[in-house]
Amino acid sequence: MKQLGFFLISSFFLFSCNSSKRLILPERSKAAITGDEFYKSVFTASRVEREASAKTEILQGNIPPFLRKMVKIKTFITTGDGKIIHAYYFVLPDYLSIGSDKDFARIPLTPMTAQSIADSLHCFLPTKKMVNDIYNAAKVKLEPVPMYAFRDSAVTMYQHNLIIEGQRKLRKGLIAGIKKDVVITEMLTRSSKPNRVAIYGWQKLDGKPIQPLYTGHVDWYVDYSHGIRLVYRTIYVNKKPMDYEDVLKDKTLSRLLCDEEFCDCYRYKTTD
Repeated sequence: MKQLGFFLISSFFLFSCNSSKRLILPERSKAAITGDEFYKSVFTASRVEREASAKTEILQGNIPPFLRKMVKIKTFITTGDGKIIHAYYFVLPDYLSIGSDKDFARIPLTPMTAQSIADSLHCFLPTKKMVNDIYNAAKVKLEPVPMYAFRDSAVTMYQHNLIIEGQRKLRKGLIAGIKKDVVITEMLTRSSKPNRVAIYGWQKLDGKPIQPLYTGHVDWYVDYSHGIRLVYRTIYVNKKPMDYEDVLKDKTLSRLLCDEEFCDCYRYKTTD
């Protein structure tokens, strides 16, 4: 019965992704707080309190409706014998946020909290290659705006979100160039220093990333520049649905999602 239940749940997620391409979350309550209100409520909170509050809001459905509809990203590889393999997957059109369509705020999170949310929503965090592919596919590309004081404070996170919205000027569609992505990478599985967060991206308008792939921060560190871009874990390879872990474990197919020598990092550890 447990195996049957897992099969039915998995089939439901696959059907939902293939047909509606939407996150499976409760409807946003009319009484839910806005992005502006969320940040003002955590200005004096600790990092742990802020993370817990953000996770609760998101999993209760307090995300902007536009963020629920995921965007298709296409990719392909050419094998050694000249065969072309096509694939596509679905990503959030923007970074994980709290609030309404008219008043939302992007929320930087530790990889542990991000992974817990991803697990709950049948998603995973992207690789470096995927970040590049998402950037190339983006309709809205903005110039990065670095900030230097109190980088890990909620006030700076809020200010940076306001700057991005000023740049965006209500343009809609897949957006990139506004945050460093929290990513999965072989550097995490092969590091001599445990419990690290990997970040990459924040591309300038010429497509070059400000942030090379980096694992220098401990995993509880999070600052204003970090963004969480969820990816639905079902990957369609030549239109056939596959779990992303199975894709990454395949020596040939892994190239669709990963451009590192080893593609054996699938997720961050959580405390759930």
